[in-house]
Amino acid sequence: MARGTDYVSDADRALEETYEEPMHLAAYVDRIFENPSIASHASKYLLEAIEAAGTRTVVEEGEEKERYRFFDDPHNDGEHAILGNTEVLNGFVDDLRSIAAGRAKDEKIIWFEGPTATGKSELKRCLVNGLREYSKTPDGRRYTVEWNISTADAGERGLSYGGDASAADEQNWYESPVQAHPLSVFPENVREDLLERLNAELDDHVPVQVDAQLDPFSREAYDFLEERYRREGEEELFSAITDEDHLRVKNYVVDVGQGVGVLHSEDDGPPKERLVGSWMHGMLQELDSRGRKNPQAFSYDGVLSQGNGVLTVVEDAAQHADLLQKLLNVPDEQSVKLDKGIGMDVDSQLLIISNPDLEAQLNQHSDRNGMDPLKALKRRLDKHRFGYLTNLSLETELIRRELTNETSVWEAESYDELEDRIRAPVTVTVKGQDGRTRTQEFAPHAVEAAALYAVVTRLDEEDLPNGLDLVDKARIYDQGYLQEGDTRREKDEFDFDDDGNDGDHGIPVTYTRDTLAELLQADLERHHAELPVEDVVMPRDVLNGMVEGLADAPVFSTGERSEFENRVVPVKNYIYDQQESDVIEAIMHDKRVDEETVAEYVEHVYAWETEEPLYNDRGERVEPDPLTMKLFEIEHLGRFSEAEYEGNLPRESVRNFRREKVITSLNRHAWEHRNEDFSVEDVDLTAIPVIKTVLESHDWDDVERTFEDFDPRQWSDPPSGTETAAVKESTIDTMVDLFGYTEASAELTSRHVMGQVSYRWD
Repeated sequence: MARGTDYVSDADRALEETYEEPMHLAAYVDRIFENPSIASHASKYLLEAIEAAGTRTVVEEGEEKERYRFFDDPHNDGEHAILGNTEVLNGFVDDLRSIAAGRAKDEKIIWFEGPTATGKSELKRCLVNGLREYSKTPDGRRYTVEWNISTADAGERGLSYGGDASAADEQNWYESPVQAHPLSVFPENVREDLLERLNAELDDHVPVQVDAQLDPFSREAYDFLEERYRREGEEELFSAITDEDHLRVKNYVVDVGQGVGVLHSEDDGPPKERLVGSWMHGMLQELDSRGRKNPQAFSYDGVLSQGNGVLTVVEDAAQHADLLQKLLNVPDEQSVKLDKGIGMDVDSQLLIISNPDLEAQLNQHSDRNGMDPLKALKRRLDKHRFGYLTNLSLETELIRRELTNETSVWEAESYDELEDRIRAPVTVTVKGQDGRTRTQEFAPHAVEAAALYAVVTRLDEEDLPNGLDLVDKARIYDQGYLQEGDTRREKDEFDFDDDGNDGDHGIPVTYTRDTLAELLQADLERHHAELPVEDVVMPRDVLNGMVEGLADAPVFSTGERSEFENRVVPVKNYIYDQQESDVIEAIMHDKRVDEETVAEYVEHVYAWETEEPLYNDRGERVEPDPLTMKLFEIEHLGRFSEAEYEGNLPRESVRNFRREKVITSLNRHAWEHRNEDFSVEDVDLTAIPVIKTVLESHDWDDVERTFEDFDPRQWSDPPSGTETAAVKESTIDTMVDLFGYTEASAELTSRHVMGQVSYRWD
C-alpha cells in the first residue's frame, strides 16, 4: 500500500511541476519580461525546443558533425530517435532559424521527402515528443487564454452552448479552441509597443513576433464583454474586459490536438474541414450571434486549428496534394477563413512529409515551362531530403531496434566502442504457431552482415578510387578513415563525390527486418519439428537469406535485384575476415605480446633515433640495444627477416620503418594528447597504429609457429590429448568469455573458419 501511495505522490509532483494556476493577463506580461521565451511565436518556439536539448558530435559519411540531441528523442529514451540524416536535420534547423527571424524563407512550407523507411515518420513522433516535454519545462511553458462571460449578465447568453451559467463554476470557463496567444488580447498598437520593449531587452537574434488577432471564438467573448461594459459607461474598458473574472491566462502542455496539428494519410473530408474544421449546424439554431454564424458553433478540429501556436504536420502529403495549394498563402498572410465572413489568424510552422511520389505529382506539368499551374506551390516548398543510412553503425543500431526493444541511442567515446556494438550478437525470443517460445541468437557479426550489405547496396560505386571496393567505402563513411595494416588514410584523402547518389536507393531496413524475422521463424519451426539444428543464425545465413529474398520482393525492380545480388560477394568476404580474425585472436590470446615488451621496444627506438637518454630500473643510463629492437621487429612485428640486418644493425628499410611508422606516430600521438603546458604524460602506446597492430593482430603464420602440432582439419572432432584439442578448448572458452559468443555460436563460427583454412593448410 505504501508503495502505491509513493507512486501516486510522484505523479502528483510531476503534474504540479507541469501545470500552473491560471494567472491574470498583467501577471503574464510581467512573466514574459522575466522569461521572454514563453511568449515566442511558433517557429521561434520550435527552434528553442530543439536548441534547448543541446548537441553532440557524430561521424556520418566519414565527417564529424554537430547533431541536435532533440532528434535523438531524449525525453522518450530514444524510442523515436531519427538515426542519421544529421546534415539534413541541421539544414532544417538553419532554415527554421531564418523563418523565426523573418529573414526570407518566412513564406516557405518545410518539406521532408524521401523513400520509405528513412525515418520520416519518426521525425513526426520525435517532434511531438520533444515539444510535449519541452512545454513542461519552465523555459518552454506555453500559454493561452480562457474566458468566462457568465458574470457579465446571468440573463444573457454565455459561452456555455445554451447551458445554465454560474459565475463560480469552473465549467463556465472556456479555453480558446486554437491556443490563442495571450498577447493577441491587446490592441495592436499596445501590443507593438510591448513587443518593442521586450525585444530590446532580449539578448537574441530572433525577436518575438506576435501578429495574430484574437481567434473568432475568443473575439466573440471579447466583443460581448466590450459591448456590455461600454453600454454601462465603464471608463477602463480594457481592464473590465480582461478582469480576472472574465479572462485568465493558463498554461497548456503541447501535444497533438493542442499546439500540434497532424493530418494523417487516412484523414478525409473537404479541404476546409481538413484545414480548420466544420460548422455544427444544429448548434446554430441554439446560439444567437446577431444574425450570423456563431464561431462557438464551429468544430476547431482542422489541422491548422489544432496546430495553431506551434506546429502543423501534413503526413503522407501526396494523399493531400489538393490541400497543399490551399496552404499557399498561410505562411505569409498567416490567416485562413472559417467562412466567407469569419477569418482566423494562424501562427503555425508548416511542415509536410512525403514519399517521392509527391514530387512526381508536382512535376506533372513541368513541360509547360512558365505555364505550370503548380509553379507557385513548388516555389513555396522548402525541400529537405531524407536518404537511406550509409553508416554501418547507424544501420546496425536501426536493425537491432527493429528486432528488439532497444531504444537508447548509441553514443561512444571512440570507434572501438561502436565496433564492439556492431559485431555483438543479438538474442531474440520467438513464439511459434503452437504458442511455444524459444530464445534464439544472431551470432556475432550476423546483424553486422545484414547492416553492411544494406549499406553497400545504397552506395554509389561511380566514385570509387582504384583499389577500393564498396565495403571499404562503407568503412570509411563509418569510421572517417581506412586502416590498412599500419597505414591510416583519412576520408579527405579519398575523392568521393559529395553530390553522388549515396543513400538515394538500396535495401530498406523493413526488408532486412522481415528477412531476419523469417530466418528466426524458420529455425523455430525446425526446432518444433525436432530436427537437429542449432539455436543460432549465422552471418552467412543472413546474407544468403537477403539475396534469395530479392527475387520475390515486389519492392525491387529487375535492375535493382541484379545490382544488389552482385554486391554481396565483398560483404561475405569482409564478414568472413572478421570471423577469421576472432578465431585467430582467440587462439593467440594467451600468446599476446605484453605491453611492457612493446613499451621497451618503443623506448629503445625513440632513444636510437633522437639520442634521448635511456635509463634502466636502477636509474643508470644505458644505450639502446640493437638486439632488443631486432628481435621485436622479426618475431613480433613479422615485418623483417635476418637478411635486412647486418649483424644486429638495421638496413635502410628497417631504419625508415622505425622513423616513419614508430617515431612519427609517437610524435603525432603525443602532440594530439598534449596538456595545456605542452607536456605529455602517460602516452598510450597502444593508440599508435603500428603498435596497436602488434598488440591485437595475428595471422595463421603466428598460429603455425606457436602451435607446431596444430591441425585445423581435426577441428570438428579433435582426437583427445592432441594439441589441436587443447587449442580448440582454449579458443572456444576465450570466444565465449571475451568476444561475446555463446558456446554454440563459437563452435559454428570456428568450424566455418577452420573449414576454409583446412584447404590451404600445409
